Amino acid sequence: MRTAVIGAVLLVIGAIAVALGIVPLETVGELTERVAPILGFVVAITVVTELAAEAGLFRVIAERLARWGRGRAIVLWLLVVLLATLCTIFLSLDTTAVLLTPIVVVLARHVGLPPLPFAFTTVWLANTASLLLPVSNLTNLLAQRQLGDLDPLGFAALMAAPAIVAIVIPSVAILLISRRDLFRRYEAPASEPAEDRVLFIASGVVVALLIPALVSGVEVWIPSAIAAVVLGAFFLVRRRDVLRFGLIPWQLVVFASGLFLVVESAHELGLADLLAGIVPSGDSPGALFALAGTSALGANLLNNLPAYLAIEPIGQDPLRLAAILIGVNAGPLVLPWASLATLLWHERLTALDVKISWGRYIALGAVVAPVTVAGAVGALLLAHG
Repeated sequence: MRTAVIGAVLLVIGAIAVALGIVPLETVGELTERVAPILGFVVAITVVTELAAEAGLFRVIAERLARWGRGRAIVLWLLVVLLATLCTIFLSLDTTAVLLTPIVVVLARHVGLPPLPFAFTTVWLANTASLLLPVSNLTNLLAQRQLGDLDPLGFAALMAAPAIVAIVIPSVAILLISRRDLFRRYEAPASEPAEDRVLFIASGVVVALLIPALVSGVEVWIPSAIAAVVLGAFFLVRRRDVLRFGLIPWQLVVFASGLFLVVESAHELGLADLLAGIVPSGDSPGALFALAGTSALGANLLNNLPAYLAIEPIGQDPLRLAAILIGVNAGPLVLPWASLATLLWHERLTALDVKISWGRYIALGAVVAPVTVAGAVGALLLAHG
């Protein structure tokens, strides 16, 4: 609810800016045309993943991973790294933070392992693994438009090298930090069958078909909406009680809409010119490192979404936009509010009675985030410089 309240306040501020003539109505129309499909995707993919979770799809996958781990915690953790990475890349970072986190925490407890290494894996990779495809992060979808509606394969070609580095560095950091907990043995749990096999199979088929559709080049909101309708129809017949308004991430939609409007107001007041005077221009290594560092700092001080929107106008070419995405996607590992995914992750941990020290989180993130951002920018320069 707090997110919705903040979003409502931002919408009011934006509406005042429109009423005062700071933001022309024509600009509001252009902004709506740009962001409506993106928010539509967020709504649809959230509904799909929530329903798939209700059908037991993610729980069964986690149990399968536990068996594949063969009693070795390090193998199980590596499989969770793989699952978190794939989930983030193809189903977005919020899916990893919201749905995968409770699964891996319950799984870790069930096999007698400490949950925190697995929880840190989901939240860090939810952010840093979100560089590869447009669907991985809302910021990527925004950048895709700036890149001339670059198709998913072209986007992946641009971001592949920094994406790999941004996955590897946090994973290695977690391994070093939690090595005592991860080099242990565990007893594989007995698998539990899905409560409704029809819904389980339907969810698996829908998600399996949706993943290639998201990288097919079709606007991502279209296959996501179709998947949500199809899966919703199955639940309408078999478990109607699951279909509730709470499936729709309306708080996120209100929050994002308010951010879009307020940042657009700031641009009309000269924000882009101010930033252009601070960050070096061009594609030199120094300029790209400075741009990524500024983006990461902005993401941690504000939030990665407004940070991207604020800095986007000075990302005049693909390499500069890539550096901005590295900063706002791989950089928000320090402060709790730097990423909405992190806040959603903490809510899930609280519900599961998993205690986390924000002091330790900030201290670890302050080390890992700069190294990750710098390494990813270096990879970008090696691949495209």
